Amino acid sequence: MAAAATMAAAARELVLRAGTSDVEEEEGPLAGGAGLQESLQLGELDITSDEFILDEVDVHIQANLEDELVKEALKTGVDLRHYSKQVELELQQIEQKSIRDYIQESENIASLHNQITACDAVLERMEQMLGAFQSDLSSISSEIRTLQEQSGAMNIRLRNRQAVRGKLGELVDGLVVPSALVTAILEAPVTEPRFLEQLQELDAKAAAVREQEARGTAACADVRGVLDRLRVKAVMKIREFILQKIYSFRKPMTNYQIPQTALLKYRFFYQFLLGNERATAKEIRDEYVETLSKIYLSYYRSYLGRLMKVQPSLRSRNTIFTLGTRGSVISPTELEAPILVPHTAQRGEQRYPFEALFRSQHYALLDNSCREYLFICEFFVVSGPAAHDLFHAVMGRTLSMTLKHLESYLADCYDAIAVFLCIHIVLRFRNIAAKRDVPALDRYWEQVLALLWPRFELILEMNVQSVRSTDPQRLGGLDTRPHYITRRYAEFSSALVSINQTIPNERTMQLLGQLQVEVENFVLRVAAEFSSRKEQLVFLINNYDMMLGVLMERAADDSKEVESFQQLLNARTQEFIEELLSPPFGGLVAFVKEAEALIERGQAERLRGEEARVTQLIRGFGSSWKSSVESLSQDVMRSFTNFRNGTSIIQLLAVPKVLDEP
Repeated sequence: MAAAATMAAAARELVLRAGTSDVEEEEGPLAGGAGLQESLQLGELDITSDEFILDEVDVHIQANLEDELVKEALKTGVDLRHYSKQVELELQQIEQKSIRDYIQESENIASLHNQITACDAVLERMEQMLGAFQSDLSSISSEIRTLQEQSGAMNIRLRNRQAVRGKLGELVDGLVVPSALVTAILEAPVTEPRFLEQLQELDAKAAAVREQEARGTAACADVRGVLDRLRVKAVMKIREFILQKIYSFRKPMTNYQIPQTALLKYRFFYQFLLGNERATAKEIRDEYVETLSKIYLSYYRSYLGRLMKVQPSLRSRNTIFTLGTRGSVISPTELEAPILVPHTAQRGEQRYPFEALFRSQHYALLDNSCREYLFICEFFVVSGPAAHDLFHAVMGRTLSMTLKHLESYLADCYDAIAVFLCIHIVLRFRNIAAKRDVPALDRYWEQVLALLWPRFELILEMNVQSVRSTDPQRLGGLDTRPHYITRRYAEFSSALVSINQTIPNERTMQLLGQLQVEVENFVLRVAAEFSSRKEQLVFLINNYDMMLGVLMERAADDSKEVESFQQLLNARTQEFIEELLSPPFGGLVAFVKEAEALIERGQAERLRGEEARVTQLIRGFGSSWKSSVESLSQDVMRSFTNFRNGTSIIQLLAVPKVLDEP
């Protein structure tokens, strides 16, 4: 319908633009007379009005011409006047149809009108109700404001009362002595955590009472006597506990007692508690640390000085290459044996190697440190880092002094066996401390090992370099017996190998391997000084046999050193036997080797042509083998210092009796 209206308006505008002449031709009487005086009713377009503006009409027409339906009509050549009349007719039909529809729906419209009227009535009643509610809310809001004012005033009074209650509560709590505090001070053991907690609470209450007394609080007089009696009781319990510990924890696990001067210092320390009943826990701890640290330092400085007087002077250098009974210091029985008493050893003119003094010194240190650490944990109720720090406050200076003494001694020490035994003593003491659950010495053990290991490796490297740089020509007269350097090496190496087998260390085995290589090279260099091959082999066999025998006494049979020297001994022994048999039985030996070679190549038939040679060799052998073997046996026994080794070589030289038959 909107499109039809647009078409109709466009048609009217086109008719007007066509001019009045066309209208006169079509309408006839409308061209003149009174008809011209009447305004044409063409909707909003009035061409007879004075307000008509041609430009506005053009704009309006142009806008209608933009319509799609108008464009389509112009394109198809439709007669616009006819089309306009058709559109007006359709509009009239639609209007009449709309009127009929409205008449048909008149009842529904009336019903809708009634419903709207009813809704207006309901809304009016609701408006009245809301108005009443609004007036009620106004009265409630005024009451709420009144309540807020009352609540604010009550909050102020409450805060004031709470502030007063807090102040009074602090005062009362500071003055009142709870039953738990009294029970703990009177009945709980000193070692229980609740005793220490209540003791700290007692100190806090005493401080609070003194502060309130300074302010003139009269209530302090009621609790002053109770607090004083509780404090005296606590001090007495602590004093009795400490007096018990003085004979339990202060006594080492060894047979050597702490000097009498130290006991006097202990008594002086504990008298500190008797003369200072009001001492705080911190004051007790500080006095304990100061006193005990001095006692330990003085004791161990004196003990170390006396121990060094019973150490033997190593005038004989051979003692530093042999183990002997020194290895027993790391046995379970000797490791935790009673410590040495210096003045007793001096009276008996006894002397001990350094590792024995080291064990005694560190066993005393281990025992006293374990007891001290356990005492600190139990008495001061501390653990973890706090116990570790307190322990080092007591023992720190003693441990530092011991490390400096050890470092000073090692600077001039060349006894690798002693240093290696000290290393194993530390490793075992560290395990004992771990079993006793005393971790406070862990860092000290690491520091001791950091001093011992580098010195031990340095001594071994010096020995390696010494053997490497040894010139056999400067050693004086040589013979085929075992050389003293190889004997020292055998004793030295077997000692370290036997010790290392208890707690293996790969670095030690590497250094011993280097030393073994240098000793083997040294033996070859010395053997090269002999003119004959027979003497060279005798020298090598004697030295290899001696080193193998010493190693097998202490090292395991499957150790690398034993296997290496066993192979060298077997190879040189076989070569010596061939060298020894060559003069009397050289032809026979050469024939046997040739025959073995032919048999291996599958040419055994070629031996049939050697019957004459074989017969001659057998006859010669049969006539002289007994005297030759006897001569060789005597030569062997003269050449080898080890009777067992010589006997085994003679057995290898023995010839079956069947060869004596023609």
